[in-house]
Amino acid sequence: MDSIKINTEYITLGQFLKLADLIQSGGMAKWFLSEYEVYINGELDVRRGRKLRSGDKIEIPGFGTYTITS
Repeated sequence: MDSIKINTEYITLGQFLKLADLIQSGGMAKWFLSEYEVYINGELDVRRGRKLRSGDKIEIPGFGTYTITS
């Protein structure tokens, strides 16, 4: 499980994908979410604007599991 450290109250799912080096640019977030399943705290979510806060767990089958830390 990888940790993604944030310095703000939250980041969006699109920002997370870029920080985790899963996409090259923010514009690719919509495409990535349409091609792959992303589970946030066990629930499937496709909203690139979804707010992720410290303690959230993100699971992307085939890519890994991540935790948001502050």
